[in-house]
Amino acid sequence: MVEVKEIHKSFGDIKVLKGISTTFEKGKTNLIIGQSGSGKTVFLKCLLGLFTPEQGTISYDGKVYSELSADDKRELRAEMGMVFQGSALFDSMTIAENVMFPLRMFTKQSKSEMEDRVDFVLKRVNLADAHKKKPSEASGGMQKRVAIARAIVNNPKYLFCDEPNSGLDPKTAIVIDNLIQEITQEYNITTMINSHDMNSVMEIGQKIVFLKDGLKAWEGSNETIFKTDNETVTDFVYSSELMKKVRQMYLEEKQ
Repeated sequence: MVEVKEIHKSFGDIKVLKGISTTFEKGKTNLIIGQSGSGKTVFLKCLLGLFTPEQGTISYDGKVYSELSADDKRELRAEMGMVFQGSALFDSMTIAENVMFPLRMFTKQSKSEMEDRVDFVLKRVNLADAHKKKPSEASGGMQKRVAIARAIVNNPKYLFCDEPNSGLDPKTAIVIDNLIQEITQEYNITTMINSHDMNSVMEIGQKIVFLKDGLKAWEGSNETIFKTDNETVTDFVYSSELMKKVRQMYLEEKQ
């Protein structure tokens, strides 16, 4: 579990995060949503340890990040996996080499041990025969699956995903959503996903934190979000006519 208590983050005179508190549960897909400028990207970077909040604490299974030694922080980072918005694969490396990169950085495994682990995670994301391909030879959906394989190769406790469906067609986006949720539950990972994709919210949003102007405006699940009368949330979630119809159908079905 990741627990956030009253974190504040500013850049100069601009206050981006203004006292956010929440928890992200193990074995669940936890989504962070909000409009552009709401603070969700800065929030995710604070969770990753890339930004240091001026106030408040972030705890990982009871370990307060700001109180850890440099060595302990390095150990914690080795337990984190990251799926970047643009996949962020190394063009000069093969897919297998990309996936192996965190093992080279954080472990002392032998080459054969690393190769076995790479084989395992590539099979897990249905890319068993893609080892020798370069990222440029892979489709957008394949590149996302490679990014997920790389993120889980070190058997992380915490998985961070920044807009994992960005640039994907709707069908492929659903495949990626389902894969992230399956892996989260299968390995009991604490997964945090930055997203603006309402399909993702409705499909895999077991815990949703909605940010607005640097504040937590609402939190709940993909079931309770239909029931909320919080206008800030409903204005964001049901901005399209399609989503308004989906909500109305849901409410009528529950009556």
